[in-house]
Amino acid sequence: MTDAKAATLDPVTLAVLKGRLEQIVDEMDATLYRSAFNPTIAEAKDACHGIYDPVTGDTLVQGANGLPIFVGAMAFAVRAVIAKVEKEGNLAEGDVFIFNDPYDGGTHLNDFRLVRPIFREGKLFAWMASVGHWLDIGGNVPGGYNPKAVESFQEGVRFPPVKLYRKGEVQTDIIAMLEANSRLPMSNWGDLNAQLNALDLGEKRLLALLDEYGDATIATAFDAFSDRAEALMRASIAKIPDGVYSFEDVLDNDGITDVALTVALDATISGETMRLDFSRSSPACQGPINISRSTAVAACYVALKHVFPDVPANAGCLRPISFDIVDGSILGANAPKPVAGYTETILRLIGVVFGALAQADPDRALGGPFGTINALSIAGHRPDGSRWVMFSFFGGGLGGSPASDGLNHANNPISTATIPPVEILEAAYPVCFTQWALRDGSAGPGEHRGGVGAVYEVELLTDADVSLLGERGKAPPFGVAGGKPAAVNAFFWQTDDGEKSPPMVSKITDLRLPAGRRVRLETPGGGGWGEPFARDPRAVARDVALGFVTAEQARADYGVALTETGEVDASATRDLRAGAAA
Repeated sequence: MTDAKAATLDPVTLAVLKGRLEQIVDEMDATLYRSAFNPTIAEAKDACHGIYDPVTGDTLVQGANGLPIFVGAMAFAVRAVIAKVEKEGNLAEGDVFIFNDPYDGGTHLNDFRLVRPIFREGKLFAWMASVGHWLDIGGNVPGGYNPKAVESFQEGVRFPPVKLYRKGEVQTDIIAMLEANSRLPMSNWGDLNAQLNALDLGEKRLLALLDEYGDATIATAFDAFSDRAEALMRASIAKIPDGVYSFEDVLDNDGITDVALTVALDATISGETMRLDFSRSSPACQGPINISRSTAVAACYVALKHVFPDVPANAGCLRPISFDIVDGSILGANAPKPVAGYTETILRLIGVVFGALAQADPDRALGGPFGTINALSIAGHRPDGSRWVMFSFFGGGLGGSPASDGLNHANNPISTATIPPVEILEAAYPVCFTQWALRDGSAGPGEHRGGVGAVYEVELLTDADVSLLGERGKAPPFGVAGGKPAAVNAFFWQTDDGEKSPPMVSKITDLRLPAGRRVRLETPGGGGWGEPFARDPRAVARDVALGFVTAEQARADYGVALTETGEVDASATRDLRAGAAA
């Protein structure tokens, strides 16, 4: 082996190495999913792994199954470790760093990152990293999603980058502190060991690949992958007309004050470069929907990957992009501003990127996705006195596109995660789902309608505390290119006096319910694409037959009249559409 990089690699070798490296990360993902204790990782796949540059921390390789928002944010996490090493030194083989600091390469406190240096012949070759969503890390609310938090201290324990392993020796004092700061220490212990096992496997596989091809060849491949991603991103941007394209959307509130908060974007296209200016966004708020700058940049990375799906996913794709994010804003918050609900804000950020680029290039326009994970936490004690904490997120409709209707009951565009299956949740926790269904009439009308949302109703089998941190309870997912908005989010719970809903619409905590009571989520659909009256009437009739659209919506939103048997009444439909056009 040599320190010098190999000569330019031929396309076949590059393709083989790309597949081999991605397979390493995919195998790390699979190892974690199969061995994690908590369903948020094991079933929902709220985790990811990657390989990162030894000097810059840039993303070199990601897998197909990791959570995309983590992939973008992890580069900042690795840079935080690099900065610590540059300051303190003493990096050695066998070291592993652990942290969850949301202001220094993290997202929110539940997401624990492990970063390991990979050495070759005593020299740092790359970094490997793992991140997973731990179920409970302290704080006022079981599960960490505290809608009333005004400081991060109320959301859980915060760890800066520290060494969990020093030269291969575990630091038991760190383990003890982690254990002492969770309601469910065994769950976190299982997740931690699963992440460590994934790193062990990843290092073994990477070292074997380096032995096979040589360090210089793999280093050259890393450079080639990044250069190709940059070239493809520049070519994609160059196809968009130069100009400034603006879009903004709002969050319902911050959970403390019932005032809408703005996420605004002015996107400037100039040749083959793009500038994303979020300066008009709201200042940091009291409640837990702030995000750090690194999280905002990672969300842009995810949005652009949706818009330009052919561009490889590594750091090279961000080279033509610059960012204006005001320090101290809702997108550039600093400690100790609360950030537990970061998912809601990055979803709005991704949506405004979609909205701005839809103006620039309607052929790539996407209707607004349902835009909330609806972080629902239900916690209590079993009859034997043991604690239980059910945290889960839920699906909704994605936006229509130039090619098709939006997906029904999908996950949000921040992730490739899956919605935890009802069977797993009922087996793990004392709850019973009495409804898990598509939500009729929730899709945004359009030539290509949005996807429909869902209805989830949960009966409590023990007394329990309930909290919800959601969004889209006031401002619905938007339509594009003439499409219309979807239905808004809704949450209800049973009382002796009938059903009630939160004063803050999409956020509530301190809700104590007895066994036998039910809570119900009704999630938004996706925004529509294109003028609804341009939709094929037969497609509207099919939507009515499937329950996605009501007969009344068919007439009002699409100008389609149906017979008593559900067939299109062609004459009445022509009259409805002609009258609307007049």
